[in-house]
Amino acid sequence: MELLFGKPHKLHKIPISIILLVTFALILTLIPLCYPSLGHPLQKKPKSSIPFASLSSYDHSKGHYGEVKKCDLFRGEWVANPEAPYYKNTTCWAIHEHQNCMKYGRLDTDFMKWKWKPDECELPVFDPSQFLEIVRGKSMAFVGDSIARNQMQSLICLLSRVEYPIDVSYTSDEQFKRWRYQSYNFTVASFWSPHLVKAKQEEPNGPTNTGLFNLYLDEFDEEWTTKIEEFDYLIISAGHWFFRPSVYYENHQITACRYCQLDNVTDLPMSYGYKKAFKTAFRAINNLKNYKGITFLRTFAPSHFENGEFNKGGDCVRTRPFKRYETKLEGLNLDLYRAQLEEFKIGEIEGKKRGLKFRLIDTTEAMLLRPDGHPSRFGHGANEKVAMYNDCVHWCLPGPIDTWSDFLLEMLKMEGDHDDEVSYEDLRLYSSDRKIRIR
Repeated sequence: MELLFGKPHKLHKIPISIILLVTFALILTLIPLCYPSLGHPLQKKPKSSIPFASLSSYDHSKGHYGEVKKCDLFRGEWVANPEAPYYKNTTCWAIHEHQNCMKYGRLDTDFMKWKWKPDECELPVFDPSQFLEIVRGKSMAFVGDSIARNQMQSLICLLSRVEYPIDVSYTSDEQFKRWRYQSYNFTVASFWSPHLVKAKQEEPNGPTNTGLFNLYLDEFDEEWTTKIEEFDYLIISAGHWFFRPSVYYENHQITACRYCQLDNVTDLPMSYGYKKAFKTAFRAINNLKNYKGITFLRTFAPSHFENGEFNKGGDCVRTRPFKRYETKLEGLNLDLYRAQLEEFKIGEIEGKKRGLKFRLIDTTEAMLLRPDGHPSRFGHGANEKVAMYNDCVHWCLPGPIDTWSDFLLEMLKMEGDHDDEVSYEDLRLYSSDRKIRIR
């Protein structure tokens, strides 16, 4: 009261009605500052159940958080980390040849020596022992394209400092793998579904020599939707296959396409089919009767072709990350990112009705800043005759996507720390402010 109205002896000269009126006015003024969501209707921000807190407040000795401080894990910059990498390409068998950049002659190693630094907190480097303890007796499935598999391989390599898994796959098909960490009874699996929905390759070449696909945008891909009910964690992602020419089917009828060059078929933006596919994927998850797991959406990781498109000489030869001010999310990349977030929010709301949890691993900004982490021409030997363009889509291992496991582990720790669903008002999923700030 002294700070607001002056010293106590001055209050005796002010009528009590005036004091109450001023106090009430100040309260009305302060409420929107403390609780932005109660302010002007146009300032309301969508809620999100995405948990994130100050990572530096995590007490590793006690195994739980101390004072919780809000922090957006996914907004920050890359900083030098001379301790990295934490495994070698020569010691991890999970690395596919086209991601084994050092094996095929990449000379610079600086691209491996960075870590993500959120603006308002610290993100600890992945601790494989802690991760395996958290997931003891549980299971995790990666659903999506080769980038989803790339992420799983990165995780296996990071965990190799503690234990290698054994192959417990139900099939010999390399697109559907299961691995078990016997000491921890933890299973990790990958399910190949590059479009997330039912799809069929109609022509092997198509208008861009990358195939022409029929996408059944409202039909589940049963290759994964019938097999994930048993999993405790589901990490779903997709993106780059939607750049290929596609014909869109809905209700068993052709409704449109993307660069199919078919007569009398409307060509729509790529984001149309992409958004519909995620809608169907989330609907499939929410329709599963026995699924009780946590669903993570790992957001779109942009490619970095420069000086031409992927099939017109484009390449990615940079050797260090961008700073935030050197690039921005825009155009098609922004459209795809927004499409994911919109359908994620809808899926999350529907999932809550069944008590399901949806979480966002928002890697888009971090990966937009890493043009240096792709295989480029170092995904195969110089003399090999392979039908492969410069690869500016996948990621070298070791490399930038090892940070995705840093994100995942911190989010899993917070899941265990909070019994109730965590919700923060100031994550701006949809506003144009998000576009402006991603630079």
